[in-house]
Amino acid sequence: MASHGFWFLGAENASGNGSQSPNTPRAWCQAAAQKFPGGIGSKLCALLNVGEAEKTAQAPVKAEDGSTAESCGCNKPCNCSKATLFFSDLYSTGSPMRWLQSSCCCHFSIKKGAAALGIGTESVICIKADERGKMIPSDLERRIIEAKQKGYVPFFVSATAGTTVYGAFDPLIAIADICKKHDIWMHVDGAWGGSLLMSRKHRWKLNGVERANSMTWNPHKMMAVPLQCSALLVREEGLMQSCNQMQACYLFQQDKHYDLSYDTGDKALQCGRHVDIFKLWLMWRAKGTIGFEAQIDKCLELSEYLYNKIKDREGYSMVFDGKPQHTNVCFWYLPPGVRYLEDKVEKMKRLHKVAPVIKARMMEYGTTMVSYQPQGDKVNFFRMVISNPAATFEDIDFLIEEIERLGQDL
Repeated sequence: MASHGFWFLGAENASGNGSQSPNTPRAWCQAAAQKFPGGIGSKLCALLNVGEAEKTAQAPVKAEDGSTAESCGCNKPCNCSKATLFFSDLYSTGSPMRWLQSSCCCHFSIKKGAAALGIGTESVICIKADERGKMIPSDLERRIIEAKQKGYVPFFVSATAGTTVYGAFDPLIAIADICKKHDIWMHVDGAWGGSLLMSRKHRWKLNGVERANSMTWNPHKMMAVPLQCSALLVREEGLMQSCNQMQACYLFQQDKHYDLSYDTGDKALQCGRHVDIFKLWLMWRAKGTIGFEAQIDKCLELSEYLYNKIKDREGYSMVFDGKPQHTNVCFWYLPPGVRYLEDKVEKMKRLHKVAPVIKARMMEYGTTMVSYQPQGDKVNFFRMVISNPAATFEDIDFLIEEIERLGQDL
């Protein structure tokens, strides 16, 4: 028999005089409603029909045909199939909570997060992206409205600033407008592209990020800070502590002689953890903002150089038209044996095998290494990502020549 979890606890202990125990669902929800921003707590309480568990001890309701029917909150005898909803039911695959994200261009951690929270990956709704990998705002709003009409509660939209494969930046301003209109939490996954905020030349690609409720940022990627260095930024001051604090007085005393905001243990899910921010602080002190900016600008300059070198070069074909937004340069190399095939099906079949063979040869020779992957209906293509500011234009020239050398017999 499945357990109803802690949501059930305290329901049978509610006193008959109408007073609420702090452990009852109603009391818990009233407290939660004050904690969650954007009215999410109130929505959660309404969703869970708080108070239904407290009515289960009442006598069954007699229907007109003399049968008993479970009370569903209709305030009249009925045969509603609606049953008391406990907290553990929220964690089922049929959960009415909905988490919206960009389509297959987003990072896999989004679905993993939904699984960890317990709402299930089926509760993640994918939003269409255009040919460059950017979320389509009109489809986002359509899916939000559609979900609401079905009785679901869309509560979280994850936009991406710098997708893993294409390096695309979602239109954050349009997404922010939609989230504000529908009272939904807006998150920006800036793990890869968030560092462009350091660049005066490229920061426009994140216009609208200041309107997000939260953002992730990984300095260990674009800024070359040693692994691991990740940050979660929230717009509302004190939110992390109000959500996570357990007020363990034996660890987090309130009468210390220093600023209590430095006690991070009561602000996160973990208690003890590495001080990852120290690595970023040291590098920032050494390089300065101007140093990081120069480093980032150079990587994007090298990527643009690669794009310009191969976009019209014989044997190369770009995965999508136009200059990449980030340092991700996605392309196919078509060896002579594949280049002139007229049978399109056979051509794609053989092209799919080219990148894996060339990469294997790269690793065997130890000269260079470029990742590859398929995407949707696209066969394997190279994804060159430049994040090393020590790279040079000569290195890019060598890469192009090396791909051609290693693939000339394919």
